[in-house]
Amino acid sequence: MSISFYDASVGTYTRILDSVAAILDKGAAFAADTGLDPQKIVETRLRDDMMPFHFQIVSVCHHSLGALQGMRDGRFSTPSFDLDKDYEGLQAMIGEAQAGVASFSEADVTEFAEKSMVFKVGERELPFTNENFLLSFSLPNFYFHATTTYDILRMLGMPLSKIDFLGRMKVG
Repeated sequence: MSISFYDASVGTYTRILDSVAAILDKGAAFAADTGLDPQKIVETRLRDDMMPFHFQIVSVCHHSLGALQGMRDGRFSTPSFDLDKDYEGLQAMIGEAQAGVASFSEADVTEFAEKSMVFKVGERELPFTNENFLLSFSLPNFYFHATTTYDILRMLGMPLSKIDFLGRMKVG
């Protein structure tokens, strides 16, 4: 059995974006139930030398929808980090990423699967095939930031389980 580029990209992004959206919904309910200021969540870091919750959400979106757009367009660069988003704004950002990822058809993704792209970081440019970009850069970053989102909410006392992160699994 082989896996398609569409399943590896859109399929993976969709499942975890859905999980992050559900975790954020639970986070909002948890904050309301416990009196936790949602802005505290937005600003929380796992460690002082790590980026805050807000950065994790921006990165989840950038390494899913932004990655697909970059592979399609042949260019990917670091995102803009609008630090003025509140918790609801971050939830909306995930919703926009979900809708954007869903807008890519299998035919769209198949068309650019074999192409190349350039990742621009400042003045430096790193050439990638789209497959190598997906497998060695985008997906690892996507999972890292989704996991860190989960971890920050757990650290704040939110009752989450591994299944909350894994989301809807394909069985059969």
